[in-house]
Amino acid sequence: MATITKISVRRLNLPLVRPYRLSYRTFEVFEPFLVEIEDADGRTGFGDAHVSPGSSAETREGGWAFLTAQARAAIGCRPEDAKASILDVSDQSKVAATSLVAAIEVLENHPALTASAPSALPLLAPLNATEAGAIQEEIDNGTRAGFRTFKVKVGKDVQADLDRVRAAQVAAHGRATLRLDANRAFSREDALRFADGLDPSGIELFEQPCDAEDWDANAAIAAASPVPLMLDEPISSLADIERAGAILGVGFCKLKLKRFVSLDRLRDGLEAVRTHGMEPVLGDGLGSEVHSWLEACVARTTIRNAGEFNGFLKPRDRLFSTPLRFENGAIHLGTASPRLDRATVDRLTTEHVTYS
Repeated sequence: MATITKISVRRLNLPLVRPYRLSYRTFEVFEPFLVEIEDADGRTGFGDAHVSPGSSAETREGGWAFLTAQARAAIGCRPEDAKASILDVSDQSKVAATSLVAAIEVLENHPALTASAPSALPLLAPLNATEAGAIQEEIDNGTRAGFRTFKVKVGKDVQADLDRVRAAQVAAHGRATLRLDANRAFSREDALRFADGLDPSGIELFEQPCDAEDWDANAAIAAASPVPLMLDEPISSLADIERAGAILGVGFCKLKLKRFVSLDRLRDGLEAVRTHGMEPVLGDGLGSEVHSWLEACVARTTIRNAGEFNGFLKPRDRLFSTPLRFENGAIHLGTASPRLDRATVDRLTTEHVTYS
């Protein structure tokens, strides 16, 4: 097989249509690493991933250093050998490793990336409003756009969160379901108070109430919650999935490509979630159009609920020459891989290095 002859690594700056608020950070731009790769036969590939400061211990500077070192080392290697080498050390910087491994998988035309027929996958919509009237209006607009699942961020103030959830339940009643996400922000005591005051009507799940490393606290909330718990940040390996499956009240695990690094590992993880008696959820709301496409391709054959690979709807700019189609609350995938919009990628690049 032809060897890798060229790798370009970029930092992008993607301004958002509106600020994206999480419990630990508010994003006004996404700043993914974008990798483009070429081999001696002229085949090309691309991949990206977004380091989210505060989501894990991984830093953007550390990720950039890892990525550029691995890209340099991959020149002259066969794609499968380069991928194996990167996977061997991917725990050093999983997000950065994902951008390079994904680019190799696109170059290899991984089976998950093409299909015999177009498909449509329903997406979740984030709920940004905080006041009852605005919540009603946002859910009205969202359901008209085809969304049937909304995510409500909680984790700051127990009573205010319960009031906001109740307003969302009233607004969504009979038309949509809710997912609640604390992004690890609750203490054990506050999470228990929140669960105790929660009316489960119309709520699909309660995501990651406490710190990712505090498995005991999250287990206590899972046992007390009137709706199933979903673990997110702690889930980055098959061992994590097995551990989650043994906890009473954990009904879901959310997986992201940037935590499993490769499309094959992600698919295996999604299958393992069901093997251990839970339902998988897939998607990174911080992903660009490239990352959303990669996750959606895997979701085509593995997911049966609303996808969270909706990050492509948040930036002002798209990265593909033919943008991913969003219609009636769903992402629509064609049968072939898209292409990057060269002019847009160049315009949004803040740093660029090429190895050959």
